[in-house]
Amino acid sequence: MRSWLPLVAICTGTFMLLIDVTIVNVALPDMATDLDTSFGQLQWVVDVYALALAALVLGAGSLADLYGRRRVYLIGLVLFAVASLACGLAPSAELLIGARAVQGVGAAAMLATTIALINTSYEGRDRGTAFGIWGAVVGAAAALGPILGGALTELDWRWIFFVNLPISVFGVVLTLIAVQETRQPNAPRPDVPGIVLFTLGASGIVFGLVRAAADGWSAPVAWGPLAAGVLVLAAWVRVERARPAPMLDVRLFGNRSFTGIMLGALLLNAAAFSGSLYISLWLQSVLGLSPLQAGLVFIPLSAFSFVVAAFAGRWLQTFPPRFVVGGGLVVIGVAALLMAFVQADSSWRVLVPGLAVLGIGVGVANPSLASSALAAVPRERSGMASGAVNTARQLGFALGVAVLGSVFTAQAAGVLRDAGAADPADTASALTAGQAGQLVGSAPPADRAGLADLLGSAYASGLREVFLVSGGAGIVGGLLVLWLVRAPAPSQGGPRAAEPETAPAR
Repeated sequence: MRSWLPLVAICTGTFMLLIDVTIVNVALPDMATDLDTSFGQLQWVVDVYALALAALVLGAGSLADLYGRRRVYLIGLVLFAVASLACGLAPSAELLIGARAVQGVGAAAMLATTIALINTSYEGRDRGTAFGIWGAVVGAAAALGPILGGALTELDWRWIFFVNLPISVFGVVLTLIAVQETRQPNAPRPDVPGIVLFTLGASGIVFGLVRAAADGWSAPVAWGPLAAGVLVLAAWVRVERARPAPMLDVRLFGNRSFTGIMLGALLLNAAAFSGSLYISLWLQSVLGLSPLQAGLVFIPLSAFSFVVAAFAGRWLQTFPPRFVVGGGLVVIGVAALLMAFVQADSSWRVLVPGLAVLGIGVGVANPSLASSALAAVPRERSGMASGAVNTARQLGFALGVAVLGSVFTAQAAGVLRDAGAADPADTASALTAGQAGQLVGSAPPADRAGLADLLGSAYASGLREVFLVSGGAGIVGGLLVLWLVRAPAPSQGGPRAAEPETAPAR
């Protein structure tokens, strides 16, 4: 049993940091009421965590190689716990967003070290088994977030953060006891210019998309940051090409298989999980479900993703990556389209078939992404490839939330405008901030029934558009993977060791 304690320690941190990507979704209406937030602030509560995680995971991996994987993992775990406490105590939306950013920094330090720690803790068949279990944990974490978030929000939304404290203590103790310190001899220094430019560029794009949802695409506050973000990312590419030890060797994208896997990772999280924010708001603010009831609606997604990843993941990795990842993405796209049948008078049951199919797609594609990326690059770039997959996953989620917010508000505002509603854009933003009940309650009694019907129609229309865009992203992503990826299937022994020269630290 002791031989599996390192995996328990690693999976504890992995599960906690990944579940915090989606655990806040069900709590958003309560947060909005308690902290009096705008829709843009709600988006940033979700997005700033994923953005920090995406931007810093590669840089954190470089630090871990240089100073020790266990040490960086433990620092990240402690930072995550402290930030979680700050999130739970936050008296305002601004402080909550700031604490979530710090939480994302800690999560990046943990996520950057997980694959390397598993590689150095296990060998042969045990390594394959360990990666299979880790893949199942990764797949289940994002799917279980809304369920656990709903249960904890019944107590108070702040408990979705407080619950991390005892889990972090357990993770720290177990890591100190069971995980051996390793580092890579002669590892290069972290690529600080690359990290800074990538963070600024990605942040500018996400900020512009969030502002577009609130102010419209014609506002300079939206397209200005978008244009600046694109320019900064172009500069990042030039810098990375010139550096001897870059954060990410952009020449890897000359390999069509690697490019296909990165696109697949980006679009998987965007298509599969970004829409859950808007589902949660609909279930609670329009249908009137409690946080726990709203979380339980996601059970089909959680159950199917975990079962497929746990029991079929090892078998699926014997197939060529393009069929596994590409096919899983197509299934995810079909699942989103199945949920696009939602109407103003629909109940939560309309989502169940789509969520079940979505779970199957996630369970098929998600565990194979990391091993597919490793199979697509030279052995000496294995660690960089695994970090790039994690970056693409979280960046896809952050971009997906921002893009779908713009899609939702534009569609809902159009329905309100056609119905002759006053201030349709402001009303649509209020809907996405979970304020449908307050809008109906503030209307004259004689107008409340009609207003409730109108808001329900607007929300359903916006939600349909969200599902259509998500479905298109999943199917297009799947077809791109099927076309681009040509790497052979990885061996059954699991992903190869990222740094074969790694030695225990003294």
